[in-house]
Amino acid sequence: MGIRESLKPVSEEGKRTFLPAACYRLSRFEKKLFCSTLAGVKVPTGYSSNIKSLVQMKDLKLINLKSHDCHTLMQQLLPVAIRGVLPKEVRNTIIRLCYFFNSICSKIIDPSKLQQLQDEVVVTLCLLEKYFPPAFFDVMVHLTVHLPREIKFCGPVWLRWMYSMERYMKILKGYVRNRHRPEGCIIECYIAEEAVEFCSEYLANARTIGVPKGIEERIESRSGFKVIPIDYKTLCEAHYYVLQNTTVVDPYMSHPENTISQQIRWLAHEPKREVLSYSGYGIGGYYYNTRNHDSRSTTQNSGVMVEAESLHMSTAKDKNPIYANMLYYGVIEDIWELNYTQFKIPVFRCKWVDNKGGVKVYENGFTLVDLNKEGDPNDQFIFASQAKQVFYVNDPNGGRWSVVLTTKPKLYDRGDVCDNIEETPSFSRGLPESDDIDNEDVAYVREDCEGIYVEEDTTSC
Repeated sequence: MGIRESLKPVSEEGKRTFLPAACYRLSRFEKKLFCSTLAGVKVPTGYSSNIKSLVQMKDLKLINLKSHDCHTLMQQLLPVAIRGVLPKEVRNTIIRLCYFFNSICSKIIDPSKLQQLQDEVVVTLCLLEKYFPPAFFDVMVHLTVHLPREIKFCGPVWLRWMYSMERYMKILKGYVRNRHRPEGCIIECYIAEEAVEFCSEYLANARTIGVPKGIEERIESRSGFKVIPIDYKTLCEAHYYVLQNTTVVDPYMSHPENTISQQIRWLAHEPKREVLSYSGYGIGGYYYNTRNHDSRSTTQNSGVMVEAESLHMSTAKDKNPIYANMLYYGVIEDIWELNYTQFKIPVFRCKWVDNKGGVKVYENGFTLVDLNKEGDPNDQFIFASQAKQVFYVNDPNGGRWSVVLTTKPKLYDRGDVCDNIEETPSFSRGLPESDDIDNEDVAYVREDCEGIYVEEDTTSC
């Protein structure tokens, strides 16, 4: 038919056929790079399973993936892992598909943007047809076209997915003790657990045996408590930050004649020299650890981001500087509670990345940071309530850069999800352009990747 003749199999002497490497094929080096990137990922607590355990470096493949693992890879980690592999056109097409699934799985969806999502996924599928073989396009790929329309009729996807049912099925399977009577085992254990839980509601300060802590208790917990003395200079730096950013102090600073409250009196006495130090601290729906703790753990809970107002100047002689909000990225070195006798204030001592040369927005909107470029060492502290959790993934392109990925808080109220619904964080700040949809000069064969030799079967029936 004369379609993509460059991909035509080539018969060679010796009864074997050579299949050229298509544009979507990964070389062995790229497979190693892809798998090593995923093997080096450390995610926050509760974000997903341990990604490293799903990567098999010997055979260069992913194993034992569960449905939520596929969900996490598709929406967040896959676009980062393929940054250093595949031709740009193919890579951007896959990222567009990931961006689509990230958007439709958001907890907040603007109905006016559903038509735009519909148009974008149509373009994305056209690009996939341009680069991938017809065998790739089964009915499941086609069904993505109808997902925006389904959301318009049925509401957000997260209200209808089956993750909660799948998790509860695991609990019910754990009740089975006699495989010949699984239903009876499930009923007996379920009734027994319900009876114990019902009775425990009438016992004060009682905890049922064998029932693990709820996630809301784990998120708001603290660990690694100890009392440590700190030098006076560092204590003053933390204390000054508290004074400059506490709302009760602002009215007194502008009107000193105001009546001094008891809280201001205790703040004026300065905190005690001995601070309460933690290696783990839960607040605001996030669970944080110090950098030292993360170095010995399979999770990464020390990454933080804070949005602060800063003064911006175009040049050193700019006479009209402006104030604007700016994002700062860093890692937690210490978690302290400053003791003001009558109350305690939790603060994070962080190592911040210098925004002048350590932060950049790269291709497709990925935010990259250089954790080795330290910012102002005299501005280390923030309130624990101001922080938002992020985690860093080593850039597959190599070098000292890391890709920033955000997380969402787990907010609970007496075991039930609060009304404060956060947006599902996106892996980038923008959708890749589709300028190459009409580009006919696309190389369908990779010259930098080895092809496949297939031995002809000469066995007669």
